[in-house]
Amino acid sequence: MKTLIGLLALSLPASAQPQPVMERQLDEAARVASVMVDGDVCRRIVTSRALESMFKTDARDPWIGSDNYDVDHAAFIQTKKTLMRLARLVAFPCDVNLWMPLPSNRVHVVIRNPNEMSQFWTWGALHQEMFAPMKEVLETGRRVTVKQKPGFVSVLAPVYDSLGDIVGLVEAVTQPKPDKD
Repeated sequence: MKTLIGLLALSLPASAQPQPVMERQLDEAARVASVMVDGDVCRRIVTSRALESMFKTDARDPWIGSDNYDVDHAAFIQTKKTLMRLARLVAFPCDVNLWMPLPSNRVHVVIRNPNEMSQFWTWGALHQEMFAPMKEVLETGRRVTVKQKPGFVSVLAPVYDSLGDIVGLVEAVTQPKPDKD
């Protein structure tokens, strides 16, 4: 009977699923992401040229960082495909985004996904001040559930490289009540 109820809950649209069920599914997707997302590959996504340009300012060209943003295409595509597959582990619309830390307590969203959901990303920003829950994940390696932006639930999880060092984090995110078109 419990199995039947669980299967019925999974078949409901996101807005009809109880929030604790959604949070458990997001947590599981984030847990799997910690194992499946390759931190060594993630480190290769943003090129050194793009990283240098990201912090440049020029009065004559306010978009210098955005205009000079480039990636290692093979690493980007490999990671984006993995993140998109991870989002399919849940039974409702979800994005799994990749965030990488930067110097000076900043963070950069390297990959956002098709639904463009994020509790943290500011539209158009190449880098932002690091949010406290992200810092906690990067320092402790523990997954953190965040509900600070109204209408969103995110689970943040660490991304590890082959040496076991935390090099970034993923955000598994959904909107329990999606925006109306």
